[in-house]
Amino acid sequence: MSDQIKHECGIALVRLLKPLEYYLGKYGTSIYGLQKLHLLLQKQHNRGQDGVGIAEVKFDLPPGQKYINRQRSNSEGPIKDLFNKVYSKFNEVRMENPKRLNDVNWLKNNIDFTGELFLGHLRYGTFGGNGLKNLHPMTRKNNWKTRSLVLAGNFNMTNNDELFDTLVELGQYPVETSDTVTVMEKIGHFLDEENEKLYRQFKEEGYTKVETTELISNQIDILKILKDSAKRWDGGYVIGGLLGHGDAFVMRDPSGIRPAFYYMDDEIIVAASERPVIQTAFNLQVDQIKELEPGNALVIKKSGEVQMNRFCEPKPIKPCSFERIYFSRGTDKDIYAERKKLGYLLGPTILKEINYDIENTVFSFIPNTASVAFQGLVDKMNSYSAEAIGEKIKMSGGKLTDEELKKLLSIRPRVESIAVKDAKLRTFITADNQRDSLVAHVYDVTYGVVRRNVDSLVVLDDSIVRGTTLKESIIRILDRLEPKRIIVVSSAPQIRYPDCYGIDMARLGDFIAFRAAIGLLKDTHQEDVINTVYAKCKAQQKLPKEEIVNYVKLIYKPFTAEQISNKIAELVTTREIKSKVTVIYQTIEDLHAAIPNHKGDWYFTGNYPTPGGNRVVNQSFINYIEGVKDRAY
Repeated sequence: MSDQIKHECGIALVRLLKPLEYYLGKYGTSIYGLQKLHLLLQKQHNRGQDGVGIAEVKFDLPPGQKYINRQRSNSEGPIKDLFNKVYSKFNEVRMENPKRLNDVNWLKNNIDFTGELFLGHLRYGTFGGNGLKNLHPMTRKNNWKTRSLVLAGNFNMTNNDELFDTLVELGQYPVETSDTVTVMEKIGHFLDEENEKLYRQFKEEGYTKVETTELISNQIDILKILKDSAKRWDGGYVIGGLLGHGDAFVMRDPSGIRPAFYYMDDEIIVAASERPVIQTAFNLQVDQIKELEPGNALVIKKSGEVQMNRFCEPKPIKPCSFERIYFSRGTDKDIYAERKKLGYLLGPTILKEINYDIENTVFSFIPNTASVAFQGLVDKMNSYSAEAIGEKIKMSGGKLTDEELKKLLSIRPRVESIAVKDAKLRTFITADNQRDSLVAHVYDVTYGVVRRNVDSLVVLDDSIVRGTTLKESIIRILDRLEPKRIIVVSSAPQIRYPDCYGIDMARLGDFIAFRAAIGLLKDTHQEDVINTVYAKCKAQQKLPKEEIVNYVKLIYKPFTAEQISNKIAELVTTREIKSKVTVIYQTIEDLHAAIPNHKGDWYFTGNYPTPGGNRVVNQSFINYIEGVKDRAY
């Protein structure tokens, strides 16, 4: 993705099931849980670089001792910064009294993050700032352990205003309107209610207050709290929570929009946003790791008992396909295969575009995240070359000379490294001063591999969202090589609609595909379509989200995908470009063929998995017409 897009966050939960002495004896470390949390976060660094936070709960400490600890960082290298601070305490112990590093009881009573239960979070901020106060985990503290809550999540709610109003109706006075606060306070409200109910029950049964506290810890119903809390949530989410007495949970939205995986044995329970990070951290086989089913909660009681139950009614399952195309780590077995197939399926369209002229075409990719899809494309080109060679040999009737046969067998796709990103320059040009003149130099090009005015140059990107980097940098630098043609290919379909479930794509006017459709409507004197859609969207503004229809689809309806792609090529080609520029996108049909189990394609089709999505696209179009720059939810 040559355009920078921020996306959903990452979480990691670690619960140790054995006494701390067990891990020291078996693994030679008193901080096994902390080290595994560190590894899980480091392996998910792709999911968030704006900040990181960790929290722990220590079990069975005597009153007066701190049992919840939290550390957060929003520095330039937040993971390194955070864990340097955490490990510095252990280094001090090593200098002063190294024997204490093997005294798990002393560590637990004196050093932070030496407990049994951990929660970590990586943040990509799609809304709000990236100050420490915005970083998860968030805490809701209380003198009663069973009322203390630690929360971290990968989520965006589309109906945050509605959720805020429900808190007010419950008698609360929230000091912030963010979905993080509303989610935490909603869970916190029902956590308080559950505590009150159990307290009254045990008091009436004659138990002392001290006895009541222990009974509440054992019998608090986490699933009921989650069921009551999530009744009106509309969004994509995976949320992890810790309670002060030691219970924990991970919950996933009923449409399965955001990903979550877990593993458990007799030593440990772990959950994370991605499967391969758990594989790597614990040296597991892929089938040992389970996916948390949509609409389900994994509840871990302080006793170690595990409960897996549904907390809401089933909904159509639509996991995010963009997660597979770009966001998740490509080391996942299934994601790797899917990305290769995305590239492979583009082959026939590209072959047709270059008139099957493999000899005079150079293939490459930008950026590195497109490398797996590119391998699939090259596989298809090699397959075509082999078939073409075989056909020519067959047609020759065995009459080819040695020289002719050698030349024929040498025909294969010309694969080259054409563009290399200058990461340091990218950092430097975040300043506005002279940015436009510098952005064209974000990439360096390889000279001498493209024959001037002879070769076509095919460059694969994993997705083309805004088209800004394509226009201001990539097309310009590729044109310096003077190819006959530049063919830019996206392994994802045209991104036409905003996201509202955790990815920083909320404004319609940012999308090159939307601007192309608007341009075509004006070119063909169909401006009345724009006015009609605006009127329909305005008429729906005060309707309940369940009744809103996505009329923005009408903007694209008059045109084929190919017509819009051609207009995009026009928009990203400046006057000084000499090469002919073509833009090719993946089709929706081939997207589904490559990624059959993740049908969350609302970015491309406008088919949102929740009612809130239609409300967001409706408001996003109104904002576009009225010149409002705010996000639509």
